[in-house]
Amino acid sequence: MVNREQYLAETFVELADTLVDDFDVIDFLYLLATRTVELLHASAAGIMMADQRGGLQVMASSGEQARLLELFEVQSNEGPCLDCYRSGAIVSVGGVSAMHSRWPTFTPRLLELGFGSAQAIPLRLRGETIGALNIFRTEPIGLSAETLLLGQALANVATVGLIQQRAISTQELLSEQLQTALISRIVLEQAKGVLAERTGLGMNEAFRVMREYARRRGQLLIKVAEGVVDGTLEDLLAPTSVGSGPSRRGPGR
Repeated sequence: MVNREQYLAETFVELADTLVDDFDVIDFLYLLATRTVELLHASAAGIMMADQRGGLQVMASSGEQARLLELFEVQSNEGPCLDCYRSGAIVSVGGVSAMHSRWPTFTPRLLELGFGSAQAIPLRLRGETIGALNIFRTEPIGLSAETLLLGQALANVATVGLIQQRAISTQELLSEQLQTALISRIVLEQAKGVLAERTGLGMNEAFRVMREYARRRGQLLIKVAEGVVDGTLEDLLAPTSVGSGPSRRGPGR
């Protein structure tokens, strides 16, 4: 099994390697979310990005509970990710009581979904913040300052990669690409539901199966999702196809 130091180095390389023709924004953000969970010993993570109007949109998450919680943040206009994006700084509030005082609407929903703490790290390059990385733990204690700095390093590399992808040099062009990714995300959510209903998988597992299917065949994740929605990928929709292919494990704990 890969040790943590090697896995961390590999993650930095993967997050920096965005100047490729078949760059997939959704898959890239999912990679950032899942590696954040694995390397920072968190319970879940999610990513919000700014759209063309400056509003935040849920773009990726490590699991369904994190996605639901992030959607609730946007709907209620309250929570660590929004504060983080607005301030451009790490948001870390100690203890459930302090969270209740700062986020009276968000905190009960956080606890209801099984989490005990929430923190956020900005996706920022110099003075420009393009989104935020939400980190959730089941424990009522958040990550240490040292661990948050590691998370900030991961976020910084990812942000540079996003902005430099295909020589993107303006925020306007990046916003257009992220808007396209948001539309793709809607199709992905539909595909997860279709695959889950047809195969009996959970939503998280349905996404994993689609992602591994795309990677094994060198296809874009959105193309696989479209095939699931329109019913053309019969081999993936067949019950015997689910769970095929090994999934990559994280570092040893």
